[in-house]
Amino acid sequence: MVKAFLLLRSTKRAVPLMSMLLSVMCASGQPPADETQLKPVRPNIIYILVDDLGYGDLGVYGQEVISTPRLDQLATEGMVFTQHYAGAPVCAPSRASLMAGLHTGHTTIRGNLEIEPEGQQPIPDSRITLAERLRDVGYETAAIGKWGLGAPDTEGVPTRQGFDYFFGYNCQREAHSYYPDHLWRNEEIVHLAANQDEARGLYSHDLLIDETLGFIERTRDGPFFLYVPLTIPHAGLDVPDDSMEPYRGRFKEHVSERQGRYIRQPTPRAAFAGMVSRLDRDVGRIVDLVDELGLSEQTLIIFSSDNGPHQEGGADPRFFNSNGGLRGFKLDLYEGGIRVPMIARWTGAVSAGTVSEHISAFWDVTPTLLDLAGVMIPEDLDGISFMPTLQGDPQEQHEYLYWEFHPSVYHEQIWKQAVRLGDWKGVRFSRKGKGDDRIELYNLVIDPSETRNVASEHPNIVGEMATHMNAAHVHSTLFPYPEK
Repeated sequence: MVKAFLLLRSTKRAVPLMSMLLSVMCASGQPPADETQLKPVRPNIIYILVDDLGYGDLGVYGQEVISTPRLDQLATEGMVFTQHYAGAPVCAPSRASLMAGLHTGHTTIRGNLEIEPEGQQPIPDSRITLAERLRDVGYETAAIGKWGLGAPDTEGVPTRQGFDYFFGYNCQREAHSYYPDHLWRNEEIVHLAANQDEARGLYSHDLLIDETLGFIERTRDGPFFLYVPLTIPHAGLDVPDDSMEPYRGRFKEHVSERQGRYIRQPTPRAAFAGMVSRLDRDVGRIVDLVDELGLSEQTLIIFSSDNGPHQEGGADPRFFNSNGGLRGFKLDLYEGGIRVPMIARWTGAVSAGTVSEHISAFWDVTPTLLDLAGVMIPEDLDGISFMPTLQGDPQEQHEYLYWEFHPSVYHEQIWKQAVRLGDWKGVRFSRKGKGDDRIELYNLVIDPSETRNVASEHPNIVGEMATHMNAAHVHSTLFPYPEK
């Protein structure tokens, strides 16, 4: 039944936004008003971004081993996107794309550029983020989870980028441990005494969920924008026993030397499955609280992942079919590295049980949420609002989507570019010192797993891909071409 869900193309249309508002006003006893007198709708927004969850890791997207009943339920109550893309195949640039509304051809952050002893390269103060734009129109804003876009005491920390409140990890490297010795609240360090000396006391994911629920309770009167970048199921694989118990002993465990870098459990397959189950449970808790507070018709909930599934820390994405049969994993610009799940639920505004094949990406999120809040969309963004798709209306399409990947810490990798042009996908590798800039070409309708390179058969399309790749890339001193 779950597999069949994605094969169905619902013909239901969402209730037009203005009609929905008028019906709600009448039902609440408020006098009807002329549409021109209505103020812009500013619903609450909860954007849940998980870490390294693959396209195929949820039941609604075909997962057969790990149980995800609450996320599958969220899908039946909202809209499932089958062609949504992350901003990049690794953490920091993907999140920078999300916050800026720009693709990686001209975001400031285009790779995981580390800062010692803690943190990553900051997004600059000059870049106006999604949080800043929403705060400017009256939203209370919070980020709870993993940041990775600015080391402590730099211009990139969340509270200097539009968030009224922050709790969680500042640094991506620190987030490899689920029992850290500290987290951050706003710009103050929070020491976790129970986790000192490698003790296993406070599981960080649980702390993030508690903070998330507390923020919703405190700001129930809204409007609020709550960004929840959770760390599960990123390496190192680790989860309390109660979540791992259903999977213990079910799998033949095997860990290669290459996979062992971040291992916390002797049974990494069971740990990974348990982490996804705990994530599923806790997303359900967030949804339940929204419903219990009577906020479901006033709150858009979006769930997605920052890139494809990882292979570190004993993770075994092939065993779980985490990429959903697509080619590649995290670090790749093939579909498995950048195509991610996205589910959107807004009771009464987004038709339940619908599936959208609209092609979208992280840089569309900013214009969509600004559109939702009644804010004029700046012309310098790369994104296109997919609000019409959420409402079941005809949708403007991108001419093309563009990605580039700079392997600033993954020295075994090479610089890459990719373009999605309608049904076509082009991928180019630049091997430093070898002058190899050949473009691979795939037809994603005929060959969604990108198994047959047809570049030699379609030179005109390859040329068009090259034109877009060259035009979309803007020089960066932080992330230059390899030969520079």
